[in-house]
Amino acid sequence: MRAFVISEPGRSAVLDVRPPVAGPGEVVARVGRAGICGTDGELFSGEMAYLHDGSTHYPVRIGHEWMGTVTEVGDGVDPAWLGRRITGDTMIGCGVCTRCRDGRQRVCASRDELGIRDGRPGALAERIAVPLRSVHELPDEVDDAMGAMVEPGGNALRSVRGARLRPGDRVLVLGAGTIGLLAAMFARADGADVHLMGRSARSLEFARRIGFEQVWTRDALPELAWDAVIDASDDPAMPAFAVDLVEPSKRVVLVGLAGSASLVDTRAIALKDVTAVGILSASGGLEGTIAAYASGAVDPRPLIATTVGLDEVGLILAGNRPEGAGAGPKFQVRVEG
Repeated sequence: MRAFVISEPGRSAVLDVRPPVAGPGEVVARVGRAGICGTDGELFSGEMAYLHDGSTHYPVRIGHEWMGTVTEVGDGVDPAWLGRRITGDTMIGCGVCTRCRDGRQRVCASRDELGIRDGRPGALAERIAVPLRSVHELPDEVDDAMGAMVEPGGNALRSVRGARLRPGDRVLVLGAGTIGLLAAMFARADGADVHLMGRSARSLEFARRIGFEQVWTRDALPELAWDAVIDASDDPAMPAFAVDLVEPSKRVVLVGLAGSASLVDTRAIALKDVTAVGILSASGGLEGTIAAYASGAVDPRPLIATTVGLDEVGLILAGNRPEGAGAGPKFQVRVEG
């Protein structure tokens, strides 16, 4: 089968590789759509932290935002799964440790991270094998494009849940990329008063275009009482800025990851009685995201700038924006096989 492979920083190709076989408790899916994420860009550039701590080694087969159709089931899996449209969790724990047994497989010390850490090849390929325990079925109301947006949506939904917003609460989302915009969408669906702060004029104009009127640069940010601040940026200065901004005894949610250390004065957290919440993954947010997409409460499709084929992925990771692409931050890949 064809798969997108990164061989070293800045070098990639679509190669013929051995197709997966469903092991016990696993399914194989024919991939329909997959998303390109900022983490994929870091694996392409060589900046990803896992490449430096030994968790990931080249060659890497990336892709962790995906949907597909089950074509094969392994021993112990009901054949009724054949033909079903699915997506899956990126975090695949060992299934037996204490963390996995109490639902914290996302922080299992022996976890695979699909298409990110060594162990599980990713979804930018014609077929993918995953454990059934990581699978979530997609209803007819969630089309293929939405299905491949479930994983980023799960990160955003968990971020909004971490903020513990009540209807009417004022929330500031730092960062107008995919996760920030999705977090804003989920917060809006929950009845919050949503504000967005970003850097580029293009991203802020796009946010206005999809219905967010309270959009600011840092210089223009009004002095308001923020019931929660969600940092979905990659700026190492933003976590400390979020702590400075948030109302005492309220919440800061950290879902964005910077390329260098983010320094926060813990005295500010303690003296303001602030709760800081870290969000690692979509685990625990996938079912809620699917339900929100299916009901129409949140529609992620306006964020998709364009859809390309496997052969164009390397160009996008190298920073090229396809001609005719929309203004949205997300690129998807139509995988044909």
